[in-house]
Amino acid sequence: MPTRSFEQIAVWQKAHQYVLAIYRITKKYPKEEIFCLVSQMRRAAASITANIAEGYARIGYKEKLRFYNISQGSLEETRNFVILSKDLGYISNEEKAIFNIQASEISRMLNAYCLSLIKSTETPT
Repeated sequence: MPTRSFEQIAVWQKAHQYVLAIYRITKKYPKEEIFCLVSQMRRAAASITANIAEGYARIGYKEKLRFYNISQGSLEETRNFVILSKDLGYISNEEKAIFNIQASEISRMLNAYCLSLIKSTETPT
C-alpha cells in the first residue's frame, strides 16, 4: 500500500526520533555553545528529516534520490558533531555510542530506501 505522507516512511520516523534526541541532549550544552555547536548540530539533524520530506514530494526519481542523498549528508554532518560533542566533554561515551547506533540504522534504512527506488525505476532487459 503506497504511503500518503512522508510521516509514514519508516526511515523518516526513525530519523525524527533521532532529531528529537539531538534537541534534548543539546539543551544541556553550555550557554556559550548556543549560537555555535548547538545551532549547527540542530540544523544538521533537522535537515535529515526535512530532506526526506522534500524528496518524498518530488515526482522524478532522480530528484527524490538527490534529496535523500542530501539527507544522508546531513546525517553524517550530525555524526561529526556528536564526535565533537564527546571530545569536548558535552556528552558521555555511552551517549555517543547510542547516537552512533541510531545514525547507523538510519543510514542503512536510507540506503535501502534509495536502492529500492532505483530498482523500481530500472527497466527489465
